[in-house]
Amino acid sequence: MHLQESGEMYLETIHILSKRGGSVRSVDVGEYMGYSKPSVSRAIGLLKQGGFVSVDADGSLHLTEAGLEVADKMYRRHTLLSDFFISIGVDAETATEDACKIEHHLSDASFTALESFIRQRKGDDYV
Repeated sequence: MHLQESGEMYLETIHILSKRGGSVRSVDVGEYMGYSKPSVSRAIGLLKQGGFVSVDADGSLHLTEAGLEVADKMYRRHTLLSDFFISIGVDAETATEDACKIEHHLSDASFTALESFIRQRKGDDYV
């Protein structure tokens, strides 16, 4: 199953919320993203069908191996791009918004090159 940008965003959100600790439920995802319960329910259903998310008996969401791979990729891209934009003088809010737009469309080759460039300039600790 090929994921659309919105699917990647849902997976990234579940990843971010799970890093904060505790269980992640659909209502948490909806609140974080500002989406309605029906929208979240539909998206989670599609992600579940695609093998990216599992839901346990109490309604907690869990990323599968495939889901975690996509979520981690988006999170790394978002973080690197946001930090990069901030480091060149973009305000944090704009940097975060722009990173969110770009992270889904940037090729793996361009991301790897950008990551390498930043590491050379800032050191391995940067990323």
